[in-house]
Amino acid sequence: MSRTEAPPLPEPLRVPVADSHTHLDMQDATVEESLARAAAVNVTAVVQVGCDVAGSRWAAETAAAHPAVHASVALPPTEAPRIVPGDPDGTARQGAREPGGRAALDEALAEIDALAALDHVRGVGETGLDFFRTGPEGVAAQEESFRAHIEIAKRHGKALVIHDRDAHADVLRVLRDAGAPERTVFHCYSGDAEMARICAQAGYFMSFAGNVTFKNAQPLRDALAVAPAELVLVETDAPFLTPAPYRGRPNAPYLIPVTLRAMAEVKGMDEDALATAVYDNTARAFDF
Repeated sequence: MSRTEAPPLPEPLRVPVADSHTHLDMQDATVEESLARAAAVNVTAVVQVGCDVAGSRWAAETAAAHPAVHASVALPPTEAPRIVPGDPDGTARQGAREPGGRAALDEALAEIDALAALDHVRGVGETGLDFFRTGPEGVAAQEESFRAHIEIAKRHGKALVIHDRDAHADVLRVLRDAGAPERTVFHCYSGDAEMARICAQAGYFMSFAGNVTFKNAQPLRDALAVAPAELVLVETDAPFLTPAPYRGRPNAPYLIPVTLRAMAEVKGMDEDALATAVYDNTARAFDF
């Protein structure tokens, strides 16, 4: 089986569920094809997440055109260092970028602020901190951007969608210091059980992706086990983090049932009960 071949459609869920975080613009299928495949397995809503100004505009436009799509807009943590100190080397997916300084960051944040005011934009994110590839020179720009997104989310009454990679303590610190919005979602939750207890006490939603099915992900399953059902979401982060047994092949919203069934087993819950809770939680988090 080719690693680039799309996995088959799983058995449909009996009750509707929502994909709380996806990137339709990074998938091979058209938006219409993606939504049709998702609907065929009872994934009836998706949150399309922008990963820069252009991607956020696309998310807002797509949500305006498709009732099943809800948009979240932001500069992700890795974008702020590319804007402020610059990225002379770039990557395969993102080319080199000249330093823009604080003025360029302010300009980009102003565009995100304007998009966040739109009715069909339901979230501000993914924002947060990502220390995996960011050197010391980029940390300050990340935190400045994160704090700005928190204020944008609070100003417009939108959910805050957090990207947290290798930065758990600092993300929690900034949320405590700045004051988290009423609805805060940890996208692709990556903390342990103790952090899940902290998030639960604060009322933060925890969204679990396909990596909860990976063999080496016992700490994630331990976190899911203690996370209150009323704060749990499910996501694909497609085209990334495809659940087992399809790891390494392209992910898409129609694979949500694979992850949700694994989550139900971890939590010792009936599949229908967890799907119902997850849909209700996602609708509450993103106000749709």
